[in-house]
Amino acid sequence: MDKAQINENLNKRIKKFCQAMQEENIDIAVFRDSEDERNPAVRYFSKMPSDAILAIKSDGNTILTAWDINLANKIDAYAGKILPYTSGRAEPAEATKNLVKKLGAKENDRIEINTTTSYPDFLEYVDNIQEYDILCRKEGCHSFVTKMRAVKDEYEIECTKRAAEITNEIIEIIIESVKNGTIKTESDAVLLIEKECRKRGCERTSFETLAAGPGRSWAIHAFPNYTDAPFATEGLSILDFGVCYEGYASDVTLTFARGPLSEKQELMLSLVQKAADEAIEFYKPGIPVRQASLKVDKIFAAHKMKMPHSLGHGTGLEIHEEPFVRSRASLEDVFEPGNIVTLEPGLYESDAGGVRLENDVLITETGYEVLTKSRIVRL
Repeated sequence: MDKAQINENLNKRIKKFCQAMQEENIDIAVFRDSEDERNPAVRYFSKMPSDAILAIKSDGNTILTAWDINLANKIDAYAGKILPYTSGRAEPAEATKNLVKKLGAKENDRIEINTTTSYPDFLEYVDNIQEYDILCRKEGCHSFVTKMRAVKDEYEIECTKRAAEITNEIIEIIIESVKNGTIKTESDAVLLIEKECRKRGCERTSFETLAAGPGRSWAIHAFPNYTDAPFATEGLSILDFGVCYEGYASDVTLTFARGPLSEKQELMLSLVQKAADEAIEFYKPGIPVRQASLKVDKIFAAHKMKMPHSLGHGTGLEIHEEPFVRSRASLEDVFEPGNIVTLEPGLYESDAGGVRLENDVLITETGYEVLTKSRIVRL
């Protein structure tokens, strides 16, 4: 998309959010992103990747104060007015007071701040901004943004598909490098991913890559994330990684299986593959998200095995977003077109190692599209 199209998308998001504000009788919503309180809504509405405060008035006017004003200008952050932190006090309460005044806030206007604001910080807001009604609600306008972000718009889908394409390219490089012996250790795999993703224009990996050779793959999330231990040698190895393109994350897990394998290891491999093949048919619009997870639970339970984590989660500006695909999810939580969700069945045994197969799935109007090409690799 070109700049005009991207900005139009941002404008649509702000308009939709303002409708929710008006319904909730909120005059101004303030989103703060800082080292101690990250909030992806700032980037979602303004393109500013971090360290800024964004205020949105219910009439659609916006103002952004950025710690790095040079970065804000270089990326052409989207806001009616962009100011440096140095234009006012840097303390959150004072900075917020400064912003809402510049947006024309009137006495007793209802100002909603980050849901994650601590109680002591909330009291500081109340003490310092006495002319307004300061709100911090669990189910307020900020939670509405979380629900908005669960359904991706055209630009978000475009960015995520590019992240998936890059991920798929790296998957093939990794497999070939394991086969030709270039990758010998966990750290070899991790460093290759770091190099290849940045060569392709990614901001970073989506999270710290998890590489666990046969001696550590029994862990759901190996600790530490990777070492210099052998990788993809005899037994089961797990590689969990993703890349971040224009803010949007991919998330995949491959399992490498090198024989000879035990009967239990073969069973785990076949069950995880069966779970992935059968659960994907539940990743369709209108189907409760819990149905896929319950299906996988049934497959594993038939062999007296249990998956110790949820079946999937949304991805986007954060690596874990709504919807969360788990057996205890409400029946009211259904897949919607525009959801981008992982499907990641896994089994882990202390004596056999672990198997996980994870791909990213876009829910479409008529079904699903698997964006990534992760798989179980037999060596």
